[in-house]
Amino acid sequence: MADASNHAALEIHAPAATGQETVLTAEARRLIQELHRRFEPQRRALLTARRERQGRFDAGGLPDFRADTRSIRESEWRVAPIPAALQDRRVEITGPVDRKMIINALNSGARVFMADFEDSTSPTWANLIEGQINLRDAVAGTITFTAENGKHYALRPDAQTVLMVRPRGWHLPEKHVLVDGQRVSGGLFDLALFALHNAAALAARDRGPYFYLPKLQSMEEAALWDEVLAFLEVRLGLAIGTMKVTVLIETLPAVFEMDEILHALRGRIVGLNCGRWDYIFSYIKTFRRHADRVLPERSQVTMGSGFLSAYSQLLIRTCHRRGAFAMGGMAAQIPISGDAQANEKALARVRADKEREARNGHDGTWVAHPALIPVAQAVFDEHLSGPNQLDVAREDVAAERDALIAPSGGAITREGFAANIDVCVRYLAAWLDGLGCVPIHHLMEDAATAEISRTQLWQWLHAGEQVFEDGAPIDFAWFDIVLARVPQRLPASGLPGQSKIPEAMALLSELTHAEELADFLTLPAYERL
Repeated sequence: MADASNHAALEIHAPAATGQETVLTAEARRLIQELHRRFEPQRRALLTARRERQGRFDAGGLPDFRADTRSIRESEWRVAPIPAALQDRRVEITGPVDRKMIINALNSGARVFMADFEDSTSPTWANLIEGQINLRDAVAGTITFTAENGKHYALRPDAQTVLMVRPRGWHLPEKHVLVDGQRVSGGLFDLALFALHNAAALAARDRGPYFYLPKLQSMEEAALWDEVLAFLEVRLGLAIGTMKVTVLIETLPAVFEMDEILHALRGRIVGLNCGRWDYIFSYIKTFRRHADRVLPERSQVTMGSGFLSAYSQLLIRTCHRRGAFAMGGMAAQIPISGDAQANEKALARVRADKEREARNGHDGTWVAHPALIPVAQAVFDEHLSGPNQLDVAREDVAAERDALIAPSGGAITREGFAANIDVCVRYLAAWLDGLGCVPIHHLMEDAATAEISRTQLWQWLHAGEQVFEDGAPIDFAWFDIVLARVPQRLPASGLPGQSKIPEAMALLSELTHAEELADFLTLPAYERL
């Protein structure tokens, strides 16, 4: 369906979704068109810079702190004051933008709910439009949902959870919307629609709008977000700096530019977040051609690992020096029903993870399931004497390049290899069927966790001669055998995206056999969506 009012300028190539006309109003279309024309050249230039940087890493180069920004790192400055609504962020929950999730998350008692258009949402046209409608209704306080079993969901009148929205990253296009024949940025599409429909109401209540910004790799990418947000503030009649952001440090290049990213957004940034799963994925991708930096299987790469521990502690020091919050990472565990012993072990892992974060100086943390909120809340309540830990300076932490890139030790087992294949296939199948967040093996898997499994498989098969724990070589013959056996290892029915299993297997095979590692799983998958 093309936009009839200005066919040459803005086109929509998708079957009309329910309620689409209330989201993509004439004003919304003009705004998307304006944003694309103003900022698309910069976005494309930044993506080119990413590819050039990765080319240097593929040739043997290593990431490091920038010489040209030393003065930013060494001078004294602080970010703008943090709003009252964001002073206490002990526990945050995240999830997709479906109606039931939004209601449950805002009723959960978490300090913040991050409504996610990125890693936990499969970007079907219907999902995106419905997500915007759901968030608009949530901001208005009118959101309700009735399940097939008749159970009714609505916002509690006393719900205090603060809403934050994560638009898609700079690398993701919105293929259904073209301006001047070009696909628009998925992130600009998500951000513009949410801001247009909700900014005034949120600002009137001193609730933002607030955003999480994903997958940045440089201060220049942060500066572009700042330009976009300032443009929207002027366009929507808001004071500059009204829109506040938290940036996820979830790429290896970004850890070397944390001061610079804070500085580029200093008028509106309130914190950085340890996006640990994407960070592991980025480590593998950055060093994909470095046989001496291959990581062990995913279950052995923990936050106690050298490079992850160094990253999280440097993030705390950097943030607190600048007056910004240092948010901990996601606990991906979910409750295990029917097995009390296994469930307690899962909760113990969550508790230990959160205790490490709180002791290190983090101001808050993420969980994937409402049942984990009390566990995380209790830990942070015990360790924090106030609403945050900005007074924990962590001056004992040094910014050491080698510590930030040191690989963790461990092995690769046949079970771990097969588990990576199973996770990739099951997640891809669900994603292709419209689900972006799927419980697998008692963990909540999203695009970030699936990416770890995918890139590990590629690197183990392409970077040097890797071997299993038993000494046998890791080769494509074994990969093909294990992949072909996936249907035998899965239940006969009841899995999300069951009908898409063959397509998911074919795509994983294609991506793993390819001589070049695809930057993101979701890009080739998006073309099949």
